[in-house]
Amino acid sequence: MNNDETRRSTGGSVVGFIIRFVVAAIVLLVTSWIVPGFSIRGFWTALIAALIISAADYFIGMIFNFDASPFGRGLSGFIVSAAIIYITQYFVGNMAVSIWGALIGALVIGLIDMLLPTRFM
Repeated sequence: MNNDETRRSTGGSVVGFIIRFVVAAIVLLVTSWIVPGFSIRGFWTALIAALIISAADYFIGMIFNFDASPFGRGLSGFIVSAAIIYITQYFVGNMAVSIWGALIGALVIGLIDMLLPTRFM
């Protein structure tokens, strides 16, 4: 496989990167519409939240060699995912998440991610 085929198969292009974050932001907006105690106001807020959640997942993966996706490591991955979502509200304005909202939100995001894999958690 040459370099272009590798980049296409992994979604390594800039356009693919942007599309994944836009889809991740839409998933967060849908989750905020479905889950009580999970509120995001506006697309740009959701996009910033998606960036922060992705960065937190990346750093946790690098430091602890741990996949923080809701279904990536069973119960522990689910709890870490909910904690990342809960902590994200302190870095993003116009986002409010209760503890129950984070737990249910992690479940909903995990279920949506099974259908539309965005790999932001």
